[in-house]
Amino acid sequence: MGYKRFTSSVEQLRPDPRFNSKLVSKFVNCLMYDGKKSVAQRVFYDAMDIIGKRIKDVPPIEVFETAINNVKPNIEVRSKRVGGSNYQVPMQVNRKRQQSLAIRWVLAAIRGRSGKPMCEFLAQEIADAYKGEGTAMTTRENVHRMADANKAFAHFAW
Repeated sequence: MGYKRFTSSVEQLRPDPRFNSKLVSKFVNCLMYDGKKSVAQRVFYDAMDIIGKRIKDVPPIEVFETAINNVKPNIEVRSKRVGGSNYQVPMQVNRKRQQSLAIRWVLAAIRGRSGKPMCEFLAQEIADAYKGEGTAMTTRENVHRMADANKAFAHFAW
């Protein structure tokens, strides 16, 4: 048939204007609602400014990149049907999926809150992930714990 499984979004993705980073562009695109990119960019850049004030010795972009790297899962469980029953089989996560899961978990963590502006929650979550704590890190730990608990079924990963 010859169809592509993924869209060409990776080739089309432009680095963001302030930090010239593709990761930031990807994050802003995932943060965006209803095609309102300027709003998503403002939320992200305001969060970066807040982080810049809180963590003085490290540039905000490095804090963000380290936070995303800290949240990335190395291993996850996938359902596999073997002989009429489903097993949770621990499997390695490829780099592209690691990044998308990390971004998804950070966004899920901040969207679950209300009361303050979004940029403050985003700044808090990124700062927490940078330190190795926070809701997104808890999600990652849970995924790793699940994989560890189901290590007995690792031989089903083929």
